Amino acid sequence: MNPRGGPVVRLRWSGQTDRGHVRKNNEDSFLGQQFNAQEVHYLGKVGEGTTEAVDFVFAVSDGMGGAMAGEFASRITTEKITRLLPASFKQSALGLNAGVEDVLEELFDQIHRSLVFVGSSYEETHNMQATLSMCWFTPGWMYFAHIGDTRIYYLPAGGGIRQLSEDDTYVGWLFRQGQLTEMQARSHPQRTALQKALGAGNQFINPQIGSVGYEPGDIFLLCSDGLVEGLFDYQLLELLRPAEPLPGTQPPAFRLVEEALERSGRDNTTALVVEVL
Repeated sequence: MNPRGGPVVRLRWSGQTDRGHVRKNNEDSFLGQQFNAQEVHYLGKVGEGTTEAVDFVFAVSDGMGGAMAGEFASRITTEKITRLLPASFKQSALGLNAGVEDVLEELFDQIHRSLVFVGSSYEETHNMQATLSMCWFTPGWMYFAHIGDTRIYYLPAGGGIRQLSEDDTYVGWLFRQGQLTEMQARSHPQRTALQKALGAGNQFINPQIGSVGYEPGDIFLLCSDGLVEGLFDYQLLELLRPAEPLPGTQPPAFRLVEEALERSGRDNTTALVVEVL
């Protein structure tokens, strides 16, 4: 039993990003960190750890803007997470989960203000924006927050795949209303037109916030839109829960990015996979 009040859970993660076949630079960023009230440690692209004494946060961001502004925006977005979450560790350690939503809203607001400030200060960063999808793992619970069209998927141990995040696009809204199929949404000419993002001229950001009680066997996937441009949901499921062992020993995120690049590769492509063991 975890001295923090929940079961000790082991997580295994893998993360990979690629600029794709067309873009000159990679405007995607991903982040993995473990933290407690005193310190933060960045995680490698592949690893394992337990929730016995630390929380974990994983995030994917896709930046937008002229020149190098998009790349800079996504980097600011992921690095800003480091500043606020350690202070919130005491709340989760004490089971004060009612404060998690406030912490996540404040985090997104601070990132938004930082991007607006930098974007208005330099000509080369004018109109910089970023999406952000993040998952915060505490003992027994995963809290997520999201804005934009990066995605968070949940693959429960019992089977299936569910998109937790909602794409902040008109096309995403049409899909959720049942007016478009997944195939139609993927090929719609306005599929990348964002209605909400961090930074630029967005006055009200209002991130989507939620939680999932996880258990061994669950898998979570965070990804940029470049990944799902190359892979349908059923293909994500097949690659993350293959019916038969796949050849080789590639970590799941590496395998997803490779497959997406083979099928598309027109955009930057990022995958971050977290498995509950």
